[in-house]
Amino acid sequence: MKKTLKNNYLLTTLTLCLLLVGCNKDEDEPTQANFSAENAILAAKTDAAVDGTMNIMENGIDESATRSNGISLFTSCTTITVQSNGNGGTIILDFGESCQLNNGAIVSGIINLEFTAIIEGVRTIDYDFVDYTYNGNGVSGGGQIQREVANSNGNPQSTVNETITVTFPNSPVTATRNGLRISEWVEGFGSGTWLDNVYHITGNWNTTFSNGFQRTGEVTETLVWKLNCLYLVSGVIQVTQEGFTGSLDYGNGACDNNAVLTLNGQQYDILL
Repeated sequence: MKKTLKNNYLLTTLTLCLLLVGCNKDEDEPTQANFSAENAILAAKTDAAVDGTMNIMENGIDESATRSNGISLFTSCTTITVQSNGNGGTIILDFGESCQLNNGAIVSGIINLEFTAIIEGVRTIDYDFVDYTYNGNGVSGGGQIQREVANSNGNPQSTVNETITVTFPNSPVTATRNGLRISEWVEGFGSGTWLDNVYHITGNWNTTFSNGFQRTGEVTETLVWKLNCLYLVSGVIQVTQEGFTGSLDYGNGACDNNAVLTLNGQQYDILL
């Protein structure tokens, strides 16, 4: 059976029930677990806000190499301030009250990045957010990035520890994602344009919601993000939620807002 979960808050009253059959030594007894459409949508929005923001930070770190060519991810409504002290410094990405980037993302507020000097090929970057939003969703918290100039494949790579809270318009629920995210820049490095940038993402994270819902995720097939698309284009995350373990599949490479959540043998289309 296949169901479609649209990104529409009319679905907040919708609860679908899945049946999980459990066995004991005496008899088979059905065990019921609730599957909430609202929670599935908010989980997808959380991942989109965090991953989209991470890609903005990646490009902000390298912005000085691209902005002068007029082919930057960032539009004129972004103010980028770089202050260096010789042993490191800060990068401030200020999007004002509202700023649409060239990939279509609408952001506001400030991202602060504080970086150290490169030591043995690695730069440490601490990041946090001030009144920052991504496509209408509030993003707060922060973490640390270990940025390798070149990994074993010769590509820039960021290992990100994150504790990020996401809030949603028209919903009292908040989500906090803790985890480890590894992003390898596999295409487009040094080309002078953001349009051909492609990232491979692995890692694992746990997302806890203020309404008690919880979901863990681990990348089992490398996630692919093309920066000229607002969404992950392929890859699979193994998810555990509401008593079930299943998968979230982002597709076969097409740029669209579709993902498929499979739990207990049933598929649900998630519109990101």
